[in-house]
Amino acid sequence: MNRIILPLLLLISFHTMAQKTDTLLIEKLMRQNPERFSGVLNHPQKNQVQVLYTQVNHNAANKISFKSFSYNLNDHRYFYPASTVKLAAVIFALEKINELKIKGLTAQSSMITDSAWAGQTKVTTDKTAKNGLPSVEHYIKKILLTSDNDAFNRLFEFIGRAEINSKLQKYGYQTSRILNRLAIGDAGESAKHTNPIKFYNGKELVYTQSAQYDPKEYPLTLTHTVMGIGYIDSAEKLVNKPFNLANKNAFSISDQQALMKKLIHPEAFPASKRFNLRPADYQLIYTYMSKLPTESDYPAYDPTEFWPTYAKMLYYGREKNAVINPDLKIFNKYGDSYGFIIDNAYFKDDKNNIEFFLTAVVQSNEDGIYNDGKYEYDTVCFPFMKALGQTIYSYELERKNKK
Repeated sequence: MNRIILPLLLLISFHTMAQKTDTLLIEKLMRQNPERFSGVLNHPQKNQVQVLYTQVNHNAANKISFKSFSYNLNDHRYFYPASTVKLAAVIFALEKINELKIKGLTAQSSMITDSAWAGQTKVTTDKTAKNGLPSVEHYIKKILLTSDNDAFNRLFEFIGRAEINSKLQKYGYQTSRILNRLAIGDAGESAKHTNPIKFYNGKELVYTQSAQYDPKEYPLTLTHTVMGIGYIDSAEKLVNKPFNLANKNAFSISDQQALMKKLIHPEAFPASKRFNLRPADYQLIYTYMSKLPTESDYPAYDPTEFWPTYAKMLYYGREKNAVINPDLKIFNKYGDSYGFIIDNAYFKDDKNNIEFFLTAVVQSNEDGIYNDGKYEYDTVCFPFMKALGQTIYSYELERKNKK
């Protein structure tokens, strides 16, 4: 019996060692560039930095393997994920359409949202769409191009809070939850109620979804959920107490990148573990996750408000006059709120045979007051994100044995 168990234990041990994430490389690369990283390196806890970088390697049979490197990663240390949760909603909305299997129901069907609870709002038109009507597909475009909050809220209402969190658990995202709509003060009971919705093809009603209620709370074991020395409340008054984010959305860096890896390289996962997406769904997401706002006609954006690199925190740092690297495509979903800048990205450069995943969060709030709109995005967060993306990209340019 022992002869069987010992080799098995050794095999498990070796597998665990092989999967262990390297915690040294990223810090080494940052320390080699002190002019770009010394400020954050000197205060990693103050700036709540977490980084996860994953190399993508292909063997002779073109089978994919991943190798990960981290800095200061702690999936139980809380940060506010802001708009990064929207990528999960994009995927789950398309999954829901596929799983409903309703004849005529597609992502292009007109989505008419009604109201049935205090504070809920209706949507019957969308002037930014070519046909003037809202749809799941158009909401997805708006989310991926410029992180539109209302578009996310409408997908949240369609999927339903219970299904969103059930899906997170199903796919193994154990340190994440999505509890509410964004940017409208949604919390408590209002967040548990979602709107009734009808879908049409022309004048033909193809699907009706009743208002939903989700009573669950979705507790997580998280640290550092109380921050700062004060906050501005809903009445625009300063409250001289630490800001409590214990009941907010959560989306850990590891879960964000795990979702992105499965989205970008579904073939690297068993068929039973992949998202339930059609080829056209993947194409829609890939197209608008990499497209720049200035390249879109519907919706169309004012380039002075949404310039080319507006959504590309890593590598470009949201600089208005950044020079675009013509060889590089970045597929990403960013978030910015409460002094946190987060970006979950996949980098692809076919000319130089480069592809990798990079997910990071950094925060700066020198006065310790939350919800006052005064954060050091331009002097701390954006420069860090730009430097990090460019540093890892430069490292990949020199890296050998990608095959």
